[in-house]
Amino acid sequence: MCIIFFKFDPHPVSKNAYRFILAANRDEFYHRPSKLAGFWGNNNEILSGLDMEEGKEGGTWLGISTRGKLGALTNYLQPQQDPEARGRAQQKETWFATMETGGGLSPLS
Repeated sequence: MCIIFFKFDPHPVSKNAYRFILAANRDEFYHRPSKLAGFWGNNNEILSGLDMEEGKEGGTWLGISTRGKLGALTNYLQPQQDPEARGRAQQKETWFATMETGGGLSPLS
């Protein structure tokens, strides 16, 4: 199960406290290959890990832009698979491209 946890405290009591804490796990399949977090090739504005599973290369589950915009994606159990559903590789391109051009929070599909 994918889990994302965050805590945001814009006015922490202590000056040494964190204003934002983010923790996430990728998924329940530890054998699934991935690249460590890094900037995307020629795009030095988006930082994320990348899926490297054959046929699903390039997807991501968590990323952040240098402009401070954050994208996170989890999975969920669905009894029947949709053969037309887009994978994370296609979704991240759309999502981060929209974010970088000032787009709002809108569904991916």
